[in-house]
Amino acid sequence: MRVLLGTFFLCCASLVPGAPLSAQSSTGGIDISARITPTGARPEPVRLFTLYVLTKSYAAVVKEVSAESVLPTHEQFINSLKCSPELKKWLKEHDVLDLSSPDLDKLLTPDDIIKVPEFFAAYEKSNSGGVTAGLPKPKYREADKESNPAKYEKQKEEYLLATKKFIQTYPATVQGIELELSDVNPKTLWDRMQVDHQRHVAQLAPDTAQVKYLAAKGDTDLEGRVLITGLAPGNYWVSSLGMEAASGDRRLLWDVPVRVQAGQNAHLELSNLNAMDTRSATID
Repeated sequence: MRVLLGTFFLCCASLVPGAPLSAQSSTGGIDISARITPTGARPEPVRLFTLYVLTKSYAAVVKEVSAESVLPTHEQFINSLKCSPELKKWLKEHDVLDLSSPDLDKLLTPDDIIKVPEFFAAYEKSNSGGVTAGLPKPKYREADKESNPAKYEKQKEEYLLATKKFIQTYPATVQGIELELSDVNPKTLWDRMQVDHQRHVAQLAPDTAQVKYLAAKGDTDLEGRVLITGLAPGNYWVSSLGMEAASGDRRLLWDVPVRVQAGQNAHLELSNLNAMDTRSATID
């Protein structure tokens, strides 16, 4: 009788919600296999490499971090430049930041060159040293600026008008002006800001991902496999957090979605097919 009663109560316990068996099946896992196939070679396991399970895609984390460190607009950037007001106005009106473009001469009018100090200085330098025959020469002297300002302004205005007519007559003399604008080219500073911003995001995003969105992590074994368990059912992303897994000519990043169900291990194969190759910046 005691044996029968013991068996009966054991069976009942197994049907009670929240019993140990039910608790064990309330979580799931991810069985991950990571391999890289170099060009012209066989697949190789990604050994001893840390993979992270996130509750948000790493791409979305990068966007989040990037949004918290906003770059200035073109107009804000131009306003911050240390250059003449005339150049700032020209840059805004033409929505141009790169003054090193070989086509810059096609954007510049004679009035632009005369009115914008940086353009005028570059034009003078580009055509100086006897390179351009017939180029007008200034008659005004800096000494007259204080001692005889009326004479100074009159001769300067005459020089500017003569130069403007010369440019209109010989538009080819504007060609190559971009070579003399490297010191005031806003694109150099703009590109540096972009690189610094990208570097900042690349440094901060992995920390943000681990602090706010990390569910679990694990290192692959010598076969390129890792089993991560104890995950609540739901959607996850398996990520390398921007760190490259390398083999041969391949440098791969992973940020792959996976769904975990209670009591089951989802199988995920990481390969060239679901990675981004940093050398080509395209999805294979």
